[in-house]
Amino acid sequence: MERRVKIICSIVGFLGLLSAATGFAAEAKRIKDSQVQYTSTSECVYPRSPALGLGLTAAVALLVAQIIINAETGCICRRKDPHQSNTNWTLTLVCFLASWFTFSIACLLLLTGAALNDQHGEKNFYFGYYYCFVVKPGVFAGAAVLSLATVVLGIIYYLSMISAKNMNNQLHPPNQGGIVMGQPQFPTQNTQEPVFVHEDTYMRRQLA
Repeated sequence: MERRVKIICSIVGFLGLLSAATGFAAEAKRIKDSQVQYTSTSECVYPRSPALGLGLTAAVALLVAQIIINAETGCICRRKDPHQSNTNWTLTLVCFLASWFTFSIACLLLLTGAALNDQHGEKNFYFGYYYCFVVKPGVFAGAAVLSLATVVLGIIYYLSMISAKNMNNQLHPPNQGGIVMGQPQFPTQNTQEPVFVHEDTYMRRQLA
């Protein structure tokens, strides 16, 4: 079991680092406002950028990490284990909820930033003037930080659940399915044949 836990934590940690690394790379490679060319009053020309692929890679890596953690731990909807302390249960629940919150925000930023970074075409008209839309600084970087937070919270949640399961198994070991040997419930009957004594012998014993 310990080896499996180490493997799961290693895989999830690697995916978290991959998501964060590609998120920071997308931040560095995003299209800046100075890179957009204005060919006319209503058209924007964007340069090619790998930010779209990097953002999608970061989102997919984070999604796979979240799926692995939740598939290994199962549903937290069940009741708290009676042998698990209130402090550990509170920590588990907080990490579970926080990991899903950070995961949702990170994926939203990565997917939205990747899609908006790949826009090409006409200028957008807002507040009485035209402008070319670019992703604001910090969107991909913020998503990368949230990706790391999601993975760390998920690993803490996973280890807490595994610890509670191991404690429960130690206190209540599962039935091995063996054959239980018990003592017979009925008294053993004496199967010895009765011995017949001659009447004269019996009388002599009583007179003696």
